[in-house]
Amino acid sequence: MVAPSSSRNRADAVPDTAGPAPSGRTATALIAVLGALTAVAPLATDMYVPGFPALGEALGASSSAVQLTMTAFLAGLVVGQLVIGPLSDGLGRRRLLTAGAAGFVLFSVACAAAPNIAALTGARFLQGVAGAAGMVLARAVLTDRCHGPELPRYFAVLSQVIGVAPVAAPVLGGAVLSVSTWRTVFAVLAVLGVLLLLAVVRAVPESLPPERRHRGGLGGSLRAMGTLLADRAFMGYVLVVALVSAALFTYISGSSFVFENLHGVSSTTYSLIFATNALAMLAAGAAFARLAGRGVRLNTLLSAGVGTALLGALAQVLLVTTAGETLAGTWATLFVTAGGIGLVFPSAMSIGQAVGRTAPGTASALLGGFQFFFGALAAPLVGVFGEDSSLPMAAVMLIALVAAGLALVGLARPWLGRGEPLTAVPAPREAHG
Repeated sequence: MVAPSSSRNRADAVPDTAGPAPSGRTATALIAVLGALTAVAPLATDMYVPGFPALGEALGASSSAVQLTMTAFLAGLVVGQLVIGPLSDGLGRRRLLTAGAAGFVLFSVACAAAPNIAALTGARFLQGVAGAAGMVLARAVLTDRCHGPELPRYFAVLSQVIGVAPVAAPVLGGAVLSVSTWRTVFAVLAVLGVLLLLAVVRAVPESLPPERRHRGGLGGSLRAMGTLLADRAFMGYVLVVALVSAALFTYISGSSFVFENLHGVSSTTYSLIFATNALAMLAAGAAFARLAGRGVRLNTLLSAGVGTALLGALAQVLLVTTAGETLAGTWATLFVTAGGIGLVFPSAMSIGQAVGRTAPGTASALLGGFQFFFGALAAPLVGVFGEDSSLPMAAVMLIALVAAGLALVGLARPWLGRGEPLTAVPAPREAHG
């Protein structure tokens, strides 16, 4: 990676403290398993969505009660990441990954067998807590094992997985529902959990040796979290991820209404539109990996991503308020926004994990916890502000992305070069207020 030229940037960069990086087949197997661990929560979030009507009828539940099962799962993801991540800095990664995968299997079976909506809601919350282990610890393991230009490249892979999983989940769920019931969806998730458990046991060794673990139990974990919460730049990057996620969740929750109800496209055409925009995220993630590998600064790529997403959202609002509702205009502006988001996630996650390298599990917990918390808050807003225009979706996305830009400039201050992978810099990392 090309080092920033100023002495301040060199002092702010995070030196490498990772363990030996995996290579060859070992690296391929590790990244594949970590990618699968990252995908399981998005899959569990959306796979059963096509079965909502049948689920409500089978359990005698209202549509709002059925929707609450998804909210419970997202809440479990937030709580699980905030608890498991810091714990892993003291206990190590492997045992918590194993316990999380086993718990995911158990609670998926509980979901499949739930006799009523209350039991399903409780099981979904616990399934979210267990599923959070894979998401939060995949990032921590990468930070433990990888360094230099390798880390952003691997984070780009995880970000691409997150981009594909929400698109694939309803399709996979629909395929299961075409031959069986909603309960089978959770049975399939349980089988995936078993496969993940076996993969963790076989391909994910302990990445945090005892001499690098935090001491002091829960108190030590809370102190590490307090240190990161007080780090102005780190929290800037956390808020960028969280606010951009709010824009993404707004798009996911509102786009089917906008395209199918307002523009009258079929569900098949909507799936094509959604998949095309997901490809924009994947292409941006691939471009990120390539550019970061060639020495382009991560903070530059992050700024470009936030700027691109913001311009796309602004163009969407301007088109709706001037030219009116147009299918082509909405699709094009959302495509641009999705491309910007595809740059933001791998760059912000790479920088955030690098800045928080002294407590990777805690850093991952805050990045992921805030991400899903803000996303869950933003998702219902489209319906609250009205359903006769795409403007509510566009406006919520724009507000979230403007706030992300302010967090980037006011807190992260990317020109300081925090989190750039300068492995040759010997200076210790210090917190910035």
